Amino acid sequence: MSGDGNATGPAVRRLADWEADELRALAREYGTPLYVDDLERVRENHARLAAAFPDAEVLFAVKANAGRHVLETLDDAGAGAECASAGELARALDAGFDPADVHYTAVNPPAEDLDYACRVAAEHPALTVTAGARDTIERLDERGFTGRFCLRVHPGVGAGHSEEVSTGKDVKFGVPADEAADVLADAAERGFDVVGVHAHAGSGISADQLEEHEAVVSTLADVARESGLDLEFVDVGGGFGVPYHEDEAPLDLDAVAERTRAALDGIDATLTIEPGRYFVADAGVLLTEVNTVKRVGDATVAGADAGMTTLVRPAMYGSHHPIRSLATESRATENVSVVGPVCESTDVLGEDRDLPAPERGDLLAVGNAGAYGVEMASQYNSRPRPAVVALGGETREVVRRRETLADVTLAEDTAEDPYP
Repeated sequence: MSGDGNATGPAVRRLADWEADELRALAREYGTPLYVDDLERVRENHARLAAAFPDAEVLFAVKANAGRHVLETLDDAGAGAECASAGELARALDAGFDPADVHYTAVNPPAEDLDYACRVAAEHPALTVTAGARDTIERLDERGFTGRFCLRVHPGVGAGHSEEVSTGKDVKFGVPADEAADVLADAAERGFDVVGVHAHAGSGISADQLEEHEAVVSTLADVARESGLDLEFVDVGGGFGVPYHEDEAPLDLDAVAERTRAALDGIDATLTIEPGRYFVADAGVLLTEVNTVKRVGDATVAGADAGMTTLVRPAMYGSHHPIRSLATESRATENVSVVGPVCESTDVLGEDRDLPAPERGDLLAVGNAGAYGVEMASQYNSRPRPAVVALGGETREVVRRRETLADVTLAEDTAEDPYP
């Protein structure tokens, strides 16, 4: 199920490329809802990125899919890890990443997170810690931090699949570019080992947003020059988009790489990139079973056992995910909306899709579910979270068991008085 045999695989893997017989077999064996991750495809996506950016440090943005199976695969393939929380940092280290290949890039980190990161940095001095606010620098200083430091810069320019993820425009992220040189000097005076600068345009950058990406990179180049410091790297973030619509062309990575290098012309520092979804989105699929079919007038609604608690992106961002019926017999198509079991009108996986007329018991596959799928799953409505199966060549393995109703109340059932 893992591509055409090339070292880097095809530029995009469509939902139709997944083998229907194998998906049906997985659903029969493990039940639904079920996430399926193809680790060979993860490797192909890494190889394609490494080929487009041959001289770059390539990190995986762990928040896209923090499963141990994904982290171990990418560590083995040669990627590093970008971690936005203490939990992600702990998972990356547990999965075997060398601290020298790990960046901790939290935004407004809680005290417990920062305490943990500083302990890790003291034990593993090769770890890089990124901060995006003067307050965070002061808090690091208060904790005695003197390790490898990177400054996150707010470029004032953003891009991405929606306004909600256009981080480059959001003042929540980073120190304003016109203050960055002074902040870097302050960090150096505090005894930090200042090694880099970082910025991120947004998540899901498309081919028509390369100007915004290039503007962010140019801003970082200006900051690096103005700082006068001998920086080790310039981290331009990730956010490289993948085609969620079946008729959408894949991102031209070579064009992205060319424009990135052009914007950094004259900067004597290693280029660092940190994509997330590009590694894993098309390596994952969500399987769900239809349990209710309702036809009212011209509308057909297929109620499935997966919904917004399983895959929240359509409800949260209005995101499009391709949906495919795995029914074995030929049927006329209908205009179908696929909805879940949650008591919310936003609990919709896809609206107005041309699908074979649905019947109870049909299996549906939801594509591009490998990024921000299981990571954003919740127990809202007191619903257990789904299982995850990883495919690796001829092997298959349950890497996350299906939760039970007992898991939903576990934290309450095992609670202890925190204030003795």
